Amino acid sequence: MAEGLVIVTGGSRGIGAAAARRLAGDGYAAAVVFTSQPDPAHDVVRQIQAAGGAAAAFRADVSVESEVDGMFAAAQERFGPVVGLVNSAGIIGAQTRFEAYPLEAMRHLLEVNVVGTMLPCRAAVRAMSTKRGGRGGAIVNLSSAAARLGGAGEIVPYAATKGAIDSFTIGLGREVAEEGIRVNAVAPGMIATEMNSAERLGRLVPAVPMKRAGTADEVAEAIAWLISPAASYLCGSIVTVSGGR
Repeated sequence: MAEGLVIVTGGSRGIGAAAARRLAGDGYAAAVVFTSQPDPAHDVVRQIQAAGGAAAAFRADVSVESEVDGMFAAAQERFGPVVGLVNSAGIIGAQTRFEAYPLEAMRHLLEVNVVGTMLPCRAAVRAMSTKRGGRGGAIVNLSSAAARLGGAGEIVPYAATKGAIDSFTIGLGREVAEEGIRVNAVAPGMIATEMNSAERLGRLVPAVPMKRAGTADEVAEAIAWLISPAASYLCGSIVTVSGGR
């Protein structure tokens, strides 16, 4: 018996894919959301179904209001009311000193990482709030240790978008806490996914106290805990998963 629907944006790869698989293993139906590449999303769905779980892939550009709302409607029509949202969709953008950063690249980062987190959160609150007839639930946003470290020399704009996610998580968490919704975030550090090149990992991992990169599955464990009733008294918290960095 499924525990309810959890929507995972960016669910076709990396941390999002690991979170979808982990949550499906906990009995949730997983909506695996992708933007432009359906094949990896359908691969994740097949993996979940092969393990006995419930999942389906849904397309949506998370920075487009109508697509987010349509995806929420379609996922709930398929699996029933949403009880959880994992906002894993995001991009790292250009890796360069800020003085060389193009304006359009800044705007695109803000659209995907910030607006693309806010719009799914708004749809989730509308669906889950007990003040609106919902059953409550949990939201987990993807921040980054870069929000605290700053990303100097290569990813300052990305770090700034993740700082915005931290502030948004705290504010929204306090706003909807009385409505049965817990809003928290995870802040991964150096994780071995396609977002971090082998060169970047090799250069930065020596600064990690644990002296290794983390895995997507390790971050997914923290996400699954925050979604679960085991984290029932966490609200507006940022859980760092960074090997001590």
